[in-house]
Amino acid sequence: MDIELGRLGIEVVPGESVEATLLAPQRALPAVLFVHGWGGSQTQDLSRAREVAALGCVCLTFDLRGHRADAANHDTVTRAQNLDDLCACYDWLAAQADVDAEAVAVVGVSYGGYLAAILSALRPVRWLALRTPALYLDRDWELPKRRLHDDPDLVRYRHSPVAPDANRALRACQRFEGDALLVEAGRDEIIPRQVIDNYAAAFPRARTMTRRLVAEASHGFDDKPAQRQYSDTLLAWMTEMIVGSRGAIAASKVRAYKDEQKAHAPAQDESGWRQAGPGARGK
Repeated sequence: MDIELGRLGIEVVPGESVEATLLAPQRALPAVLFVHGWGGSQTQDLSRAREVAALGCVCLTFDLRGHRADAANHDTVTRAQNLDDLCACYDWLAAQADVDAEAVAVVGVSYGGYLAAILSALRPVRWLALRTPALYLDRDWELPKRRLHDDPDLVRYRHSPVAPDANRALRACQRFEGDALLVEAGRDEIIPRQVIDNYAAAFPRARTMTRRLVAEASHGFDDKPAQRQYSDTLLAWMTEMIVGSRGAIAASKVRAYKDEQKAHAPAQDESGWRQAGPGARGK
């Protein structure tokens, strides 16, 4: 348990003070990484990131390569490159001095949800929120992402049951042991319900798996009521998962601190007295 220690003098009467020592846990906040979908940008996540930040979280949004300022590479960027983008942003966020690296959440939308699922097998992810996550065949990993939709098998694949061990993203979910949120759009014109069912069945080890349906939403959650419902769902889940977990995390750190102190304490005999060294004298 990291402790910040500072010595100071506290004035008790004018001109006289007592010496004091201040001990406090180092500031370590949960972190949330947002991953936008294909063709989107970080601007779509900013409003929700602000709401989550108000819970006391450090939030990071970013633009995947092939988007916004890098749109010139939209037709050539690959899944491998975008996964590298996500790993790099995760590593940067987790390394920040005010971030608890054991309390990182990842929120992914569509293609970003697919990448976020894979990330959970590569980096420690405590909370995983997926909104209408996409699903792709594992083959052609180095092929430009845009060309994946030319595969005549993709539509059939998305309408078929897929076993967790038969897909990279689902395999990652199968090993995930944190808390998961899965949000489905009731009028999704791109991701069929079977894909959501495949993801839902791939979380046998998750601490909790929450599934929510926004009945009137399209894939892009284009209308304001659907956006608000998703934001409310995400914020409520984040509040329950992240804020509610801080006490458990703190308790575990206290236990670790006590165990460390016990390990370095002088040995005691069966009567409870500390064992004296060779030069010790009784009183």
